[in-house]
Amino acid sequence: MLPEFNDLAGLRRLLSDLPDPDQSAIDGAAERNAQLTKPPGALGRLEDLASWYAGWRGDPRPRIEAPQVIVFAGNHGVAARGVSAFPPAVTAQMVANFRAGGAAINQLAELAGARMDVHALDLDRPTEDFTKGPAMSDADCAAALKAGWDAVDPKADLLVVGEMGIGNTTPAAALSLALFGGAAEDWTGRGTGIDDAALVAKAQVVSNGVKRHFGGDGLELLSRLGGREIAAMAGAIAAARMLRIPVILDGFICCAAAACLQSVNPRLLDHAVAGHQSAEGGHPALLERLGKQPLLTLGLRLGEGSGAALAIQVLKGAIACHSGMATFAEAGVSAG
Repeated sequence: MLPEFNDLAGLRRLLSDLPDPDQSAIDGAAERNAQLTKPPGALGRLEDLASWYAGWRGDPRPRIEAPQVIVFAGNHGVAARGVSAFPPAVTAQMVANFRAGGAAINQLAELAGARMDVHALDLDRPTEDFTKGPAMSDADCAAALKAGWDAVDPKADLLVVGEMGIGNTTPAAALSLALFGGAAEDWTGRGTGIDDAALVAKAQVVSNGVKRHFGGDGLELLSRLGGREIAAMAGAIAAARMLRIPVILDGFICCAAAACLQSVNPRLLDHAVAGHQSAEGGHPALLERLGKQPLLTLGLRLGEGSGAALAIQVLKGAIACHSGMATFAEAGVSAG
């Protein structure tokens, strides 16, 4: 059962005391891995993934049976600055497409055997333009965080969170700049495919926003520079940590949400792996700051949770080999 919180301070207190993985399950997984019919280390990173997953699920021989994909949608006042190639109306149109089963994420979630949920967060009430003032009040940010927190199914055994929100690579870039420094150009990418002139203008929007709102931890920055769907992703990732549900992170926007959590507690993302490295310009640097090595690098830049949903197959492969392979003794094979 998840504890409740009513404001940012309440969530911050909850995130100061985190559950850990089950060391006995990790040890049991390592013992089993040493007995499987393969040379030591022959499955490479799949072996590490299996051990990591076993620890968080408290089972040395786990299975993935109930993955959950959640897509959060929000609209952004800063989109009026011309930072996207598409109008804000597309957000609601894509939510309808998700609910009708017509988007890429629907296909990838179904392929992975994942339950998929869609949460549209006050689409008729965009966040404020963060170059003029805070994107959200603390109360609105806490409500969005709680929407994500409450969206996680406690019975899920794996979580992917995705997003839809025209203009949302701009707050993601601003959050990354505010958290990690550098220049706005280091973090600002083409998003939906803007041209060179729009890219220069977008970087200036990011720079102006961070100059106005610089300082504070990740939760404060979410209020000032973020978006409802970004905050909801952060809330869901945090809830999964409290429930010991492993998480596969998606692309740049999802990782920006995760970075806000890491700034509150450096251990908060221990239950998460990076599903992929996207083609959005700032994502490789953001993954490096998070200390996450991507499972896939396919040039994706769609969002929606698509890269992470595809990476479910990699994790399922790791768990299938670990839990399903025979040991040397079972197979009657000499261990050498």
